[in-house]
Amino acid sequence: MPRAIVEDNSRLALRVRPDDKATLMRAVALEHTDMTDFILRHALDAARKVIEQAEHLTLSERDSLRVLDALENPPAPNAKLLAAARRLPKGA
Repeated sequence: MPRAIVEDNSRLALRVRPDDKATLMRAVALEHTDMTDFILRHALDAARKVIEQAEHLTLSERDSLRVLDALENPPAPNAKLLAAARRLPKGA
């Protein structure tokens, strides 16, 4: 069963298999750091990459040119867009 999130707690508990812990401990020793620093540094790097991939879109050259063309030469509004604009509150 999932545990409730406690927002004011800065602790994070992990359960790891003994062989995984041994691997982490070896890497920690090789980098002359501590377990918290090692795990936090690498977890944050991974988290930032996930966020970067989720928040950024990479377009091909062809698609980039299509977007630029649509911005420079926007198509005329269709019936659905005009209807949506009419439903907007005044001044929006």
